Amino acid sequence: MGDVTLEAVRLTKRFGTRTAVHELNLVARQGEIVGLLGPNGAGKTTAIRLLSTVLPPSGGQFTVAGVPHSRPIELRRRIGVLPESGGYPPHLTGIEYLRFHARLFGLDRTAAARTTERLLGDVGLAERGTSRISTYSRGMRQRLGIARALVNEPVVIFLDEPTLGLDPAGQRDVQELVRTIARERRTTVVLSTHILPDVEELCTTVLILDGGTVRLTGTVSEVMGAAGVRQSGRLRVPIDLVDRARSALAGISGISLGDGGQPDGVITISVTGQAHSRVDEGMNLALYLVLNASVPILRFEVDGARLNTAFLALTGEAGR
Repeated sequence: MGDVTLEAVRLTKRFGTRTAVHELNLVARQGEIVGLLGPNGAGKTTAIRLLSTVLPPSGGQFTVAGVPHSRPIELRRRIGVLPESGGYPPHLTGIEYLRFHARLFGLDRTAAARTTERLLGDVGLAERGTSRISTYSRGMRQRLGIARALVNEPVVIFLDEPTLGLDPAGQRDVQELVRTIARERRTTVVLSTHILPDVEELCTTVLILDGGTVRLTGTVSEVMGAAGVRQSGRLRVPIDLVDRARSALAGISGISLGDGGQPDGVITISVTGQAHSRVDEGMNLALYLVLNASVPILRFEVDGARLNTAFLALTGEAGR
């Protein structure tokens, strides 16, 4: 695991008598993608504004690459931000826009031009750098905004709803760009979103916020396990070994089997996170037990991700 790049301890923000973020604790490392997940009004955007020094905290503290929040000017040189509704001057070209921001960070003309060319290539806009931003699609503007957030080679980059309003192709492009930033640059990415597929696809760690409070932290699988989410799958074995496979799985805590009515040697398995700290551990145990009983596995399929179920269980959104 990489070095710690972002650490928050009991970070709190109050607006009058209303607490928007309550005692947020967070540790993130190089190359991690941390998802801030929650319903509207959960405190996601406020948390990002705190961590990016846009808002001063009412309590607690945080550091970026060891720089405390009490030194905001120095800290800002180590972060990049893509706000939810960033403005883009329509009359500028992509090149002009990035060069301007590079110069704001103190790069000379030559370095700013070199950085701009490299970043436009990194985000897939090399061929459109001389086009006015007014001609860009929303997805292209989001990628340009991510390039702007990378101008200063940040240690941590904050992305607030980066795929909101994008079509499937645009979502895919942004998701792949986020992966590349984390993997190749080793940059810590903090992703604020209420779009569950983004979290399932990208995040190594998830924080579920509700009412300004962190309800749960962990990997996607750990969150589903802690929320008691039931995951199911279908296991196909040779027809003459179905009974042996079912016997190997019978009576195991947290693992339940279908009624046996599936055709062609298919066994339906359900695993609950209440019996296993991670639902994938329960599935792995089921596979191990079948193989240990000398039953070959011909096919194994798992139902779609259930982070949505965990989210609803933890935030109570289903009843709102």
